[in-house]
Amino acid sequence: MTPSPDLITIGIMARLSGLTPGALRFYGDCRLLVPAMVDPVTGYRYYTVDQRERAVTIRQLRELDVPLEDVGRILDGDAESGAALLDEHVAELHRRAERATRLASAVKSRLTALAAPPAVAVPGRLLADTVERVLPSIAMDPKIPCLTGILVEVNAGAVVLTATNRYRLTTGSVTAAARTGDPFRTVADSSALRGTATSLREHENVGLALDDSGALTLTGADGGRHSCPAVEGTFPDYRSMLAALTPPVTRVIVHRDALAGAVRDAAAGTIDLRVRATALTVGHGRHDRVLPADVTGADLDLAFDRDGLGAALDTAVGPEVLLDIASYDRPVVIRSAAAGDLTTLAMPVRREERP
Repeated sequence: MTPSPDLITIGIMARLSGLTPGALRFYGDCRLLVPAMVDPVTGYRYYTVDQRERAVTIRQLRELDVPLEDVGRILDGDAESGAALLDEHVAELHRRAERATRLASAVKSRLTALAAPPAVAVPGRLLADTVERVLPSIAMDPKIPCLTGILVEVNAGAVVLTATNRYRLTTGSVTAAARTGDPFRTVADSSALRGTATSLREHENVGLALDDSGALTLTGADGGRHSCPAVEGTFPDYRSMLAALTPPVTRVIVHRDALAGAVRDAAAGTIDLRVRATALTVGHGRHDRVLPADVTGADLDLAFDRDGLGAALDTAVGPEVLLDIASYDRPVVIRSAAAGDLTTLAMPVRREERP
């Protein structure tokens, strides 16, 4: 299909609006900014120039940390109610800013220049958050040591953290505040990274580099260093795995806490997820929980290990999650509305494996 000359590509829309192509795809999936045309063969998305204003407004609202649900209400409601929602949200931001100012004052008193230029420096709080989000997906089996660690990749101005236990996979990135060295990758000991998470939050920026032994070195603003030994083995090619995923036939947007709570309250073992037009049902067939959901696509019935699905949901942040479902026996992609680059794959339980 040849697009109209009046349409623009997703790359051009990204430059005009200040949103990344990934964010545009996410907002399209959420139907906040639906492309004017999607090529049925290539999947390429095209927009009209008039959609730029809506895209810019979405970006500005998200920069203000307005929840996804309220963004839709502001964009599609009347001006008066939208202004009231914004006023309420900004008042809460002022309260948070006051708390942040007090904390920043305490942190600044301890900041000093980094002792040596690291390969890359990233915000400490964001790095700690990402470490904690990917940790639930590490393997516990010492027979496959490389899966007990976290893959750390430094490239293109970002740090990417990835963990998998073969049944779940979580990957997330942190944009670099500064970069001076060459790209590198290593599988870092997850226990060592877990132990540094609290201290990472104390620093505005944290430097990452490899020492002569291949260990990951984290350097705080006070010059303090933490070493995370490298784990032996070859980490799976997760990028090829993500690229080979079957396109979804059903997309579900649901409140994260409601879904996580329903999964947590279900009895241990295999639980069902039944996707219908406006709801997601969670349970074993008795004492089911029916959750309101925004569903696009076919009805589907899936089964999961309760603890495995719960751990996958623990990686998500923000009030909503988006589930991309291809089939009852294919990995389900769980994306976070608050962090579109944080992605988790959760594998359903096959029907013949159910007790």
